[in-house]
Amino acid sequence: MYSFMGGGLFCAWVGTILLVVATATDHWMQYRLSGSFAHQGLWRYCLGNKCFLQTESIAYWNATRAFMILSALCATSGIIMGVLAFAQQSTFTRLSRPFSAGIMFFASTLFVLLALAIYTGVTVSFLGRRFGDWRFSWSYILGWVALLMTFFAGIFYMCAYRMHECRRLSTPR
Repeated sequence: MYSFMGGGLFCAWVGTILLVVATATDHWMQYRLSGSFAHQGLWRYCLGNKCFLQTESIAYWNATRAFMILSALCATSGIIMGVLAFAQQSTFTRLSRPFSAGIMFFASTLFVLLALAIYTGVTVSFLGRRFGDWRFSWSYILGWVALLMTFFAGIFYMCAYRMHECRRLSTPR
């Protein structure tokens, strides 16, 4: 059980760090504009060596930002529940800490999937046609890696919960 929780905690830490880095950095997309390279993130866009805040309130950026922030918050609360899961005494008899941590990581995975799906759909259909020479960049890729890490953290914690439940049910009362 503890090995599953340890693996889940490792995946959770890596996934949460990647989520925060992906959300905060400006390299979701790179493109060529007027002969010079440019890149953009969720908060700023940069032309050459100068960066500008994205002041336009465009729905897909707002949705992507919101889902990435929700994902990071769920992953952080999942880490807290995961650390607390190492303590044996449960405060609530019906609420298992490994189960709660697993649910939080699956919620984080869902939110980051929604954020990346929205960003991908709009970028490919709209921005991809606007800029001829473009590509997704490393911040975007970190978001996908974070999705995998939070998903596996949820799997590990669900396996730990399952092992704990099997042990609890098999011991005589």
